[in-house]
Amino acid sequence: MNKLKLIEMVKQRCSLTRNEAINIVNLFFLEMANTLKKGERVEIRGLWSFHLRKYKSYKGRNPKTGKIVQIASKKLPFFKCGKDLKERVDYPSN
Repeated sequence: MNKLKLIEMVKQRCSLTRNEAINIVNLFFLEMANTLKKGERVEIRGLWSFHLRKYKSYKGRNPKTGKIVQIASKKLPFFKCGKDLKERVDYPSN
């Protein structure tokens, strides 16, 4: 599923206009990103959670030239799957 399919699903299931569905989906992702930007955790119980992982700077190598370069410290979102989602995906079918 991609964002366009999600918008279409919200539109159909909630009997909304396309613009209303777009606004809802965009608001969800915007608030998720803003929460992570503030350094806070985003969690949907049973499904998943996102939090930031901080990485220190380190020395790396440019694969093209072989030259050693300093990689700056960074923060990246880290995804963790929830127990219920794991069970839904890995549930044995009959």
